[in-house]
Amino acid sequence: MVAGPLRRRPALALAALLPALVAALAPASVAAAGAVSPPARVRPAKPITLQWVGDIALSSQLGLPPGGLDGALAPLRRTLRDADLTLGNLEGTLSRGGASKCGGANSRVCFAFQAPPSVAGELRSLGFDLVNQANNHSMDYGPSGRLQTLAALHGAGIASTGLPGQITVLRVRGVRVAVLGFAPYPYDGDLLDVPAARTLVRRAKRRAPLVVVIIHAGAEGANRAHTPAGSEFYLGEDRGDARTFAHAAIDAGASIVLGSGPHVIRGVERDRGHLIAYSLGNFVGYHTLAGGGPLDDSGILRVKLGARGRLLAARWLSVRLLGGLPRRDFSNAAAKVVAALSRADFPTDHFAIGPSGLFHLGAGR
Repeated sequence: MVAGPLRRRPALALAALLPALVAALAPASVAAAGAVSPPARVRPAKPITLQWVGDIALSSQLGLPPGGLDGALAPLRRTLRDADLTLGNLEGTLSRGGASKCGGANSRVCFAFQAPPSVAGELRSLGFDLVNQANNHSMDYGPSGRLQTLAALHGAGIASTGLPGQITVLRVRGVRVAVLGFAPYPYDGDLLDVPAARTLVRRAKRRAPLVVVIIHAGAEGANRAHTPAGSEFYLGEDRGDARTFAHAAIDAGASIVLGSGPHVIRGVERDRGHLIAYSLGNFVGYHTLAGGGPLDDSGILRVKLGARGRLLAARWLSVRLLGGLPRRDFSNAAAKVVAALSRADFPTDHFAIGPSGLFHLGAGR
């Protein structure tokens, strides 16, 4: 959704708090996501299963799902919990009070999302282990809203990533996994500063053999399903060059790149055997994210990664949003959409994706 005209001013107020905030949250990040202690005897590390979903946005002002998020997503709970690590992009804040970035702005061009801190516990109950906070809604209610959000996630046992310079390290099935989040804003890991991001990914690679990079990039809308070359702009704002950034992240040591932001499905690229998913569309948009047509196509991307980051398996589990809430779509419509987009946008550098959403790991030609 549109971030509105006031997004950059809070960066200075937040900057002074970031070092202490990152330090305070680092131990919780390692403990989250069902982390386990190293085994007493050295054993070969096992592959891990990772899942990624699209944008999640909730608003108390606009109305929360009846029965709460936990109840509304109950049909998907088993699927969301059926992985070693489940990740999502949380748009907006889990906070109370404070001034909206929109002020008196027209709601058709500015959106600010605020949901109760208790939503963090519901996300954990559903199976989420980590959420990305690098996006155009993380500062919807200023530094206070963001700090409240991070505190709520921390208290619920959910890790987060996306602050400037932040490397969140988890231990999953005996494997250290580093997760980094980037968006085109100075109060997040900065997507527009590719050299700095490359340096940060290299640093993460020294800390963990498996590095997951999350990006929030690209223009928005039902007609933005293709991944263009070069920088994208939306309402005059530079939303980054997703292709260049993703390739730089892989060059620097990322095992996989997972994207969000356009609110529609985009294709999946194959870069030297690594997977780049540019967008899974919306995942939860109850009264918040526009719906209808391609805006309701979604998915859960499930991948199996070896202990050193090698892609071993992947599948797109098709989802369709009904009234802004996700439901499994066993007709696999979204899998067919992502297969077609992948062929069109990356003709020699994509995975062949079968009708069931199963990826064939050889290059698609």
